[in-house]
Amino acid sequence: MRRASESPSELERRSEPDRRVNVVRALLYGSLRPRRRGPRRSGEWRLGAVDWHHPWWLAVGVLIVALSCVDAALTLVLINHGAYEVNPLLAPLVRGSGAAFVGLKVALTGGGIVCLTMLARMKAFGRLPVKLILYGVLLGYVVLIAYELALLGML
Repeated sequence: MRRASESPSELERRSEPDRRVNVVRALLYGSLRPRRRGPRRSGEWRLGAVDWHHPWWLAVGVLIVALSCVDAALTLVLINHGAYEVNPLLAPLVRGSGAAFVGLKVALTGGGIVCLTMLARMKAFGRLPVKLILYGVLLGYVVLIAYELALLGML
């Protein structure tokens, strides 16, 4: 127990700097050499508590990003047939450069999928497992691709 007169630095007995401060290095190192497949303590569900993620989630993430690429290509084809982009963030890019549109769309989707995969073992809003959100995004993209193919008369 700490006395009121002692500061936290006086209690610190480590000779090396705290390696938990460098989060990016820890994530990269843990990605290449995973050690923790589950939390060390019961009730520990922080982002850094686990550094190994199931390969199934990688497959789901890759499928989502691939479907995002297909969606971007189909969106450009539909726009050439008279459709318009309803996403207000991406709509200005569609009118400009198609490459910028595809790049930003895939980058935003990929970044979101990386975040959801890292959080897959946690619960969103205290109740909903994040892995179900990943499956929901995958299902949403499948439905969206089917809708776009139906608009093109290919389905």
